[in-house]
Amino acid sequence: MTPATSGGLTPVRSTLDNGVVVLARETRKTPAVAINLAVRAGSVCDPPDAPGATNLLARVIDRGTASRSADQIAEEIDGCGITLSINVTRHLFSVVCTCLSKDFESVLALLGDVVMAPSVPESELATRRGEVITAIRQDDDSPSVRASESLMALLYGEQHPYGRRTKGSVEVVESLTRERLLTLHRDRFAPSELTLVVVGDVATGRTVEAAQRVFSGWRAKKPARVALPSAMRATERRQLVIPMMNKAQTDLAYGFTTITRDNPAYYAYWLMNVALGQYAIGGRLGDSIRERQGMAYYVSSSFDANVLEGPLAIRAGVSPANVERAIASIDEELVRLRRDGLEAKELQDMKQYLIGSMPRALETSGGIANFLQTMEFFGLGLDYDRRLPGLLSDVTLEQVHEAARQAVDPARATIVISGPYTESGNRVIG
Repeated sequence: MTPATSGGLTPVRSTLDNGVVVLARETRKTPAVAINLAVRAGSVCDPPDAPGATNLLARVIDRGTASRSADQIAEEIDGCGITLSINVTRHLFSVVCTCLSKDFESVLALLGDVVMAPSVPESELATRRGEVITAIRQDDDSPSVRASESLMALLYGEQHPYGRRTKGSVEVVESLTRERLLTLHRDRFAPSELTLVVVGDVATGRTVEAAQRVFSGWRAKKPARVALPSAMRATERRQLVIPMMNKAQTDLAYGFTTITRDNPAYYAYWLMNVALGQYAIGGRLGDSIRERQGMAYYVSSSFDANVLEGPLAIRAGVSPANVERAIASIDEELVRLRRDGLEAKELQDMKQYLIGSMPRALETSGGIANFLQTMEFFGLGLDYDRRLPGLLSDVTLEQVHEAARQAVDPARATIVISGPYTESGNRVIG
């Protein structure tokens, strides 16, 4: 199935009277349905004094509702043979599963109950709180996680919604009560914030009718907007060392703040980043640092333009002896990219790679549902899958070169080194 190149996805969009958005895409390939419920209540909605609250709510939201116990929910899930996935990103709280089309209505009713009316039983909260605390302590012992989280804190500030740890701290999680989580749910979850995407072997009319039965009675006022300060671009090079002397590998996180998702230069930045650190074995960075020099266990870059100016982050795992050489090699690749841009064939290869990957990303109902959620969240339009190849094809060499000149100046890089490494002159934290 390649809907992106054969007439498009053509989803049907409906809005219920209370503001719930429903996106339906009917397919008859298999008798299954992907359901993706997303509430605009991600980790940016954490109270300033309680980072990690939304993450803990995600861990316990399916452990009991006003009408179902945890055991009853588990029995319904097992009876339908589904696996429920609940995830939190910066902006979205998502509940996702795939079920047989014959079970669609009952599964949607269950998911709606979970999203709208969690009860957060004390015993379940205690169990999930312990699991989250264990995960935080594991992160605290991981050079890779420490480097990545510290990079975000330096780029945005520890109090900024993008700079805070998504899981929070042990102290905060230990202090979160049932009442605090229920207040968070009441304040941030509302029909105006919910998008339901249904993809698979279910007629559009049946999807809308089921959504109306489940959600039309939900009444909650639209939440107040979360204050999201714009990201400040660094004006100088910064480096932080986090010594973890009992580890074998040093992890690097090297990055910048860039642009928002709605910036017209987004597609040039995307192509530039793929060439830098995502293509094939890791783009230019992987070819130089990992393949030709043999210095890195892994190296790649990621670009996450978002509601605010998102990060472009380069991550690498190296031997402690190769830290300075690896950073110098990253600097060198960025200087070359800013000076010369991409070659014509290289840019064409990046375009073909991204356009060619679309059918693979959309070959499952779950993949389509995820694509449609992203499309709706950023307001990209119902025909975005059909327009995307053209948007990429239209990017010029000069536009990519300008993106590189704007985005990746080593003189303004923020660098975190985490692992068995120390160096005088760096700011060091324990």
